[in-house]
Amino acid sequence: MAHDIPPPGEAGPGTPNLPERVSGDEPLLAARVHRPSDLMRLLIGVLAIALVLAIAAFAHGTTSGLEQDINKGAGGAPDVFVKIAGLASSIAVLLVPVAFAIERLVKRDGLRIADGVLAAVLAHGVTLATDLWVARAAPGTIQDALTQPQSGGGLTDPVHNYLAPVIAYMTAVGMARRPRWRVVLWVVLLLDAFTMLVAGYTTAFSIILTVLIGWTVAYGTLYAVGSPNVRPTGQTLLAGLRRVGFKPVTALRAEGVPESADSGDRGRRYIVTLEDGPPLDVTVVDREQQAHGFFYRAWRRITLRAVTTRRSIVSLRQALEQEALLAYAAIAAGANAPKLIATSELGPDAVMLVYEHLGGRTLDSLDDEEITDDLVRSAWRQVKALQSRRIAHRRLAGDAILVDRSGRVILTDLRGGEIAAGDLVLRMDIAQLLTTLGLRVGAERAVAAAVEVLGPDAIADCLPLLQPIALSRSTRAELRRLARERSKREREAVLAASEAAKEARAEARAQANLAPDRKVARAEKQADKKAEKRALDEALDEAREEDLLAQIRQQVLLIRPQAPVEPVRLERIKPRTLVSLIAGAVAAYFLLSQIARTPLSTVSEADWRWVAAAVLFSAISYLAAAMSLLGFVPERVGFWRTVVAQVAGSFVKIVAPAAVGGVALNTRFLQRSGVRPGLAVASVGASQLFGLGAHILLLLAFGYLTGTEKSQSFTPSRTVIAGLLTVAVLVLVVTAIPFMRKFVSTRLRSLFAGVVPRMLDVLQRPLKLITGIGGMLLLTGSFVFCLDASIRAFGHGDATISYASVAVVFLAGNALGSAAPTPGGVGAVEGALTVGLVTIGNLPLEVATPAVLLYRLLTLWLPVLPGWICFNWLTKREAL
Repeated sequence: MAHDIPPPGEAGPGTPNLPERVSGDEPLLAARVHRPSDLMRLLIGVLAIALVLAIAAFAHGTTSGLEQDINKGAGGAPDVFVKIAGLASSIAVLLVPVAFAIERLVKRDGLRIADGVLAAVLAHGVTLATDLWVARAAPGTIQDALTQPQSGGGLTDPVHNYLAPVIAYMTAVGMARRPRWRVVLWVVLLLDAFTMLVAGYTTAFSIILTVLIGWTVAYGTLYAVGSPNVRPTGQTLLAGLRRVGFKPVTALRAEGVPESADSGDRGRRYIVTLEDGPPLDVTVVDREQQAHGFFYRAWRRITLRAVTTRRSIVSLRQALEQEALLAYAAIAAGANAPKLIATSELGPDAVMLVYEHLGGRTLDSLDDEEITDDLVRSAWRQVKALQSRRIAHRRLAGDAILVDRSGRVILTDLRGGEIAAGDLVLRMDIAQLLTTLGLRVGAERAVAAAVEVLGPDAIADCLPLLQPIALSRSTRAELRRLARERSKREREAVLAASEAAKEARAEARAQANLAPDRKVARAEKQADKKAEKRALDEALDEAREEDLLAQIRQQVLLIRPQAPVEPVRLERIKPRTLVSLIAGAVAAYFLLSQIARTPLSTVSEADWRWVAAAVLFSAISYLAAAMSLLGFVPERVGFWRTVVAQVAGSFVKIVAPAAVGGVALNTRFLQRSGVRPGLAVASVGASQLFGLGAHILLLLAFGYLTGTEKSQSFTPSRTVIAGLLTVAVLVLVVTAIPFMRKFVSTRLRSLFAGVVPRMLDVLQRPLKLITGIGGMLLLTGSFVFCLDASIRAFGHGDATISYASVAVVFLAGNALGSAAPTPGGVGAVEGALTVGLVTIGNLPLEVATPAVLLYRLLTLWLPVLPGWICFNWLTKREAL
């Protein structure tokens, strides 16, 4: 729809990637497609099966009462009727699938029959596995809900081995989509279920579970192997055009039209030539293309507020009517939009929309010099025309803006638009177009043209919506790509400045060694170091670039200094918050289950002397944390205020992931203490990097000692050797695979770019270095002794383990907690520590569980209130 048709055999200028001529059926259509709808039905079926089993397991009274009611109601049925119905249903349940298979084979649809047979085989296997599980391992309540006792002893089958395969077969072959066969199918199934219930051979839950297993396995099979592709071919398109009065000659697939990630449901584009008259642009939308991006749209609908999202599932009829309405409304508003001249269905699974042919190129395909200020203003005038009638486009990306040969701007892809749109959605359109044009012509030109056409107030009002979440998916991807390029340029500039500073310092050092006056040489060294710092800061400042959205904000604020810039909250829930909630729920369940298993007598019999010792070691950890931070800060920062900041970190740690909250707080604290932002980040990075190295070395050292403590020779255990070999293999794999090696080296380079100069400053101050290293060792030791004291508090001297084993358990658990998405590593740390104490230290579970809970209480939960007080105190004094 975005290309001119050149004469046969010629490629028109400005028409890249002209598709091949297609007449009749299109080639290269996939024979099978994996439908998202099949996956959704599979997931729904799995959830329904889990729900039925949960009801059977926990609602025993309800299930038994339901069985009694059914047996009482069915007891009055005449025996003759029951026997005749049973015989008829038993025969029909086998004959109906065979009859349908014969009918499909006559119509040469054998692939569907093959899918049905595969689904039936898999369903039979699932039913056998379910029967085996219920008979041997399932709880008694589930067995009672799914089986009936027999007169000769034994129980009925929990799941019917012949009924589930039949249901899977009939679902996979598509009998439910044919009205007559569907009626026959349900009559047979209901009759068979009724006779089995009356005869006492099954239960209601058994029938429900059988139906769900057959249904779920069928859709799982269809999604795995794919469904036959029912997309309309070129021949179907030509026939559909003839039905609405056109005389098509050829249909050319417009493959040159870009398909972005967030617009894959726009349909297939064709350029159709007619026997007489101008060509046509035809869009074909089928159910498969409409489902493209369904999960992304569903996720957006869950996480974003309803006013900013559109429906995840829209029928073909609704899509057809919406696009037709938008096309007519846009033209009525005075905007340049494709003129819709016909619509039609192409069978039950596709529709087509016929437009007048538009010759031109998209904004994305234009060169930068071709995008003039007049063209930019013309694009804004089209948006102004739409917004004058409160029409929102909802996807003003570069491939939705068409420029014809005369320079006229045309807005296409109106299907996702909205009639009678609210102010928020209209302002989102302005923010999107500002970003789209800014990516091509820069922020200054994009804002100037927008202000000229829409006025400064309308542009200023969209600033709160100028955020990535409000933009299209393709635009966000482009902004991320530009951000990576900016970061790369900044790293390269800092590295170049660092290398230049090293060379200058080497020359200065050589001159200082030749100088006769040592005082002069020392003064020159100090001057060289200051010059190196200035060079690095200047290089970083020169290389730092504002992102496009920040540039647009600055341009608008130059015109309207009082414009609101605080972003509007569009997200209903953030992905990280959702993950934290789920992980937190799992962690809470784990903790509550552990607490429930701990008898009150265990707590009352604790040795309170060791509890007091654990409290003391927990308090010492904050002094150690302050030392480990200040050891990598050459500037003068108050020690006790740093201790208070570490206590405040206990509050921050519980509301953010463990690996994130502390870093952000320490960086902010150093900046407020007078350390320059770049140096504050480098100091915290150096502390974290050195801490990571020390953590790994201590883990290896104590792991080695743990493996040798029970043997006469100083030889590590096989477990330690296996662990070291595993780490070595992983390192070799990372270094051997090019893209993984590049990924790791890029991030290490960016880390060392700022950290290495900072480490050099620290190395020249031995006292600072000793403070940092000592603080890290003291921090690890205080946590190890706190955990050991917690163990001794409940072990009463009988159940204790060596300090090396406690250190290994703590270091491994702390590493897992830092990687966990939950605040403070809740759940992950408790589980790792408990498992470690039981497996490595051979502690009984009744000692390990309360010891871990006491340790976490002292190091995580009790410091929250003092941390909150310290956080507020530092905030009031502008130290945070």
